[in-house]
Amino acid sequence: MTRILPWTGWGLLAFLSVGVAGYAWYFAPQVQNLSPAIFANLFARPWLTLHAGGAGTALMVGAFQFLPAVRRRRALHRWLGRIYATCCIGGGAAGFILAFGTTAGPVAAVGFGLLAPAWIYTTAQGWLAARAGRFDAHRRWMIRSFSLTFAAVTLRLYLPIGIMSGLTFEQIYVATAWISWIPNLLLAELYIRRGLSRRVVTA
Repeated sequence: MTRILPWTGWGLLAFLSVGVAGYAWYFAPQVQNLSPAIFANLFARPWLTLHAGGAGTALMVGAFQFLPAVRRRRALHRWLGRIYATCCIGGGAAGFILAFGTTAGPVAAVGFGLLAPAWIYTTAQGWLAARAGRFDAHRRWMIRSFSLTFAAVTLRLYLPIGIMSGLTFEQIYVATAWISWIPNLLLAELYIRRGLSRRVVTA
C-alpha cells in the first residue's frame, strides 16, 4: 500500500486535526455554555452539538486513515471508515441545517450551505466506491472528503489571520464560509490529478 502523504505533511495534518477535534469534543457536551452570539443561530439546539461532535470525530478518525499501517489492517480500516463516513454525513446534515439559521448573512449562509452537501456527497461517493470494490475511486473520493472535513481546521486558521490583517470578525467569518473549504477541495483535486498523471507517465 503506497503512502498518500509524506510523514512531515501527515504529522502537521494530524496535529491540527487532533487539536481541533479535541476542541470540538470539549465543547460539544457543554455547548450551552458558549457565547450567546452562537445561540443567535435559530437551529443551534440541538444541531450544533451534533455538528461539532460529528466533525470532531471525523477529523480525528480521518487523519489516521492516511497511515499505511492502518490501511493495511483492512478490518480496522473498514470500521474506522464507517465511523468516519457516519460522522461526516451526520455532521454535514447538521451543518446544512445550521447554515439556514446563521446570523452572519446570506453570503455566509450560502457558503456553509454548499459546504455541507459537498461534504456529504464526496463521503457518500467514497463509501459507495469501497462497497463496489472500486478502491482507486474510493481513495480519490475520500481525499476530497477529508479536504472538506479539514475545513474545520482551515476556518480556525483563517479567523485569527483575518483579524490580524485588520478585518473585523464579521468580515472574516463571512469570508471563511467560502475560503475554509474551496481552496482545500481545489488542492485535493490537483493532488489527485497529479497522481493520475504520474501513473500515465510511468505506465
